[in-house]
Amino acid sequence: MNYLESFSTIYQRACERKGGEDGLEALLSPVKTASQIVQTPSNRLLSELSKKVFQSGFIWRIVDLKWPAYEQAFFDFEPMKVLMLSPEQLQARASDPALIRHQKKTQAIYDNALMMNELERTQGGLPQLISNWPEENIIGLWALLKSKGARLGGNTGPYFLRSIGKPTFALTNDIQGYFKSHKLIDYGFSSKSGLNQVQNVFNVWQQESGRNLTDLSRILALSVGDNKV
Repeated sequence: MNYLESFSTIYQRACERKGGEDGLEALLSPVKTASQIVQTPSNRLLSELSKKVFQSGFIWRIVDLKWPAYEQAFFDFEPMKVLMLSPEQLQARASDPALIRHQKKTQAIYDNALMMNELERTQGGLPQLISNWPEENIIGLWALLKSKGARLGGNTGPYFLRSIGKPTFALTNDIQGYFKSHKLIDYGFSSKSGLNQVQNVFNVWQQESGRNLTDLSRILALSVGDNKV
């Protein structure tokens, strides 16, 4: 590592760029407590998981517009109902013009329902798992989602976690650019060693500021670059 700024310095720079403290704070998103997350119905988690899979590499607005049709086509994303779909029924949905024609992403809905069913049997369910997961090792939760789920690598897992209120940082272009320019990472961002270095830096900032990982990540992004939070 080379130059680790204090988070107070980063915060001040973000305030200067965004019209002061009130302007900056207005750009931040609320997160949920562990007790709120654990009460999230499983079908809402599967819906958000699936939406983030379809939004990856695609226009988010189009996915949002089509999502009511997905809710209907996949039984409001009740995992056990999704698992009752036959391969032929999945294929029909992957070819439906009212939806998005993408076989592998459509299959991921089924595969992630299967993951949730497994976690229900072995670890008390995905809501319980996510709510209990410590922020200081959020990359471990990313790795679990990627290994057990379908098409949840890259920023798809983190964006899913953010969408349900779980605090996490995200490796946007601005965040990666900051870590590179300050020489805070010696490995690739997709490597275990590189992710550990990023996690450790965020842990230092969290201890200093008392803020959650989502706030830290967004404020850092707003302090530099193109502000892709």
